[in-house]
Amino acid sequence: MEKAFFYKLILVSILVVALGVTIYITKKIIRLYIIKNSIEPHRRKLILNLSYLAYYLLALFFLLLIFDFKVKEIGVFASSILAVLGVGFFAQWSILSNLTASVILFFYHPMRIGDTIRIIDKEYDFVGEVKNITGLFVLLHIAEGNREITIPNTTILYKGIELINQNKKR
Repeated sequence: MEKAFFYKLILVSILVVALGVTIYITKKIIRLYIIKNSIEPHRRKLILNLSYLAYYLLALFFLLLIFDFKVKEIGVFASSILAVLGVGFFAQWSILSNLTASVILFFYHPMRIGDTIRIIDKEYDFVGEVKNITGLFVLLHIAEGNREITIPNTTILYKGIELINQNKKR
């Protein structure tokens, strides 16, 4: 009995160290990416938080395996949680798609805070300066009428965007 507990303690220690190293490496890689591509630091925090969530869920899965939970039991539990979340978010699916779109915008879109953009669409004919990019929306300052509007990240991702004036800080 004592040997099994010692073995589990060693495995948990290895898991904690691996989690710490993975988080450290992720921070370094994202920091280098931010410097190379002139991305705002607050967007880094969003991406780091999403990656931390994935790492912690994976670590929880391994922790359950270490303490002898069967994979089938974990699968039933996970599918039950996902079913509840799916029902809960069914009416709010756009929240999940906006979070996903924010990750895509972070890594692949040339738009940055301070840029002036035009949304090329017959429904959205806005020209404005990007004031903030969050996990769910982009805040645009429209000079005409001196107003600020929020546009969902999925709209920015799926509609054509024209970069009229890029921020000089890059």
